[in-house]
Amino acid sequence: MYEIDNVLRPYAWGSTTAIAALLGRPESGGPEAELWIGAHPDSPSVATRPDGTTAPLNELISEDPDHFLGEASVAEFGPRLPFLTKVLAAAKPLSLQVHPSLDQARAGFARENADGIPADAAHRNYRDDNHKPEMIFALTPFDALCGFRETAKSRDVFLHLAGCLELSGSGVPQILTEVIDDLSLPEEDAALRTAFERLIAGGEGVREATSRVVEALTSGAPMAPYQPELSTVLSLNSEYPGDPGVLISLLLNRLSLQPGEAVYLPAGNVHAYLHGLGVEVMASSDNVLRGGLTPKFIDVPELLNTIAFESVGVPMLRAEVSDLGQELYQPPFREFQLQRIELLPDGAPVPLAQSGAAVIIVVEGSVYLDSPKGDLQLGRGGSAFLPAADAPVNVHPVSGPGETAVAFAVTTSMKA
Repeated sequence: MYEIDNVLRPYAWGSTTAIAALLGRPESGGPEAELWIGAHPDSPSVATRPDGTTAPLNELISEDPDHFLGEASVAEFGPRLPFLTKVLAAAKPLSLQVHPSLDQARAGFARENADGIPADAAHRNYRDDNHKPEMIFALTPFDALCGFRETAKSRDVFLHLAGCLELSGSGVPQILTEVIDDLSLPEEDAALRTAFERLIAGGEGVREATSRVVEALTSGAPMAPYQPELSTVLSLNSEYPGDPGVLISLLLNRLSLQPGEAVYLPAGNVHAYLHGLGVEVMASSDNVLRGGLTPKFIDVPELLNTIAFESVGVPMLRAEVSDLGQELYQPPFREFQLQRIELLPDGAPVPLAQSGAAVIIVVEGSVYLDSPKGDLQLGRGGSAFLPAADAPVNVHPVSGPGETAVAFAVTTSMKA
């Protein structure tokens, strides 16, 4: 087992306090958006060997992939850790985005390499050749936009806005009337695609329509029965005035996760995290196609080729408890599963549901890990990489009287 130090990414949308407070660390004084826990080559964790020397986790794994990852994982995913774990802290909205399928990622990465686009170019879409299905487990109340909702429900919201504008005397912008017509088309995929394309390419018409909508709402136009959706319009516009993503948000499911709830996002799902602290797990990739709410590059044709234009219910992910008392969150992806481990003082140990390599991070109290190959103690904020060859691993509480220990472990699933 290897204790690891993880890389903190200071994106501007990050909270200045949430990650530090969770892990019992001093605040850095700037935004702390994502703590990367894993072996992605862009920001690998740094592992400490038994002899005290250190190595980036991806380089350590490359020394003996079968030992560190397990032969089955290497056979299916290659000689790399299949997943990436993050502690994510959003104080402001992230970009509206979608992730490609595995086939799209492989083709896009090869195409951009053949075109000679530098790996770090701002206009590059594909940073690697992997897909990025993901999940988020809420540690605090967590707000997000996630996937298209039923077209009839989105149409009702736009009709409500049109009524508000008529009552205000400002008139209904043509583009809103056109979106309402789009959402009335009988074929769902055509309705969603046409409305989305109209808004993302609407230019000055979208900016003007958004301005008039925001003016009406801030002047007292009724938000009920769409308070969450229209409040989101106002908050998004305050960050990105006139951005197409402001009105596109009305095509999407608006959800508020409570602590302990989780949701998963497959390829093609349009989403944006709005606010909150959570544990995010994904296949090890940094491929993102953006669709708004960002100053970064947006490739509209490639974005449209990546989106799944279909309405979905919010893909909530419920915990499953194994016969061994393991609390598992298992999305329909083979790369990863999340285990929440809660240990009472003087309670029984919990076995790690390990298939291949694993990582673990402690967010409350202290834990003691033991395996046939060695042992390791971690306090609050501590984390470790657990090679496949070290399994089985048991997690014991070592916290003081009355102090519960809580940790999160991620390992390959291989079950989807």
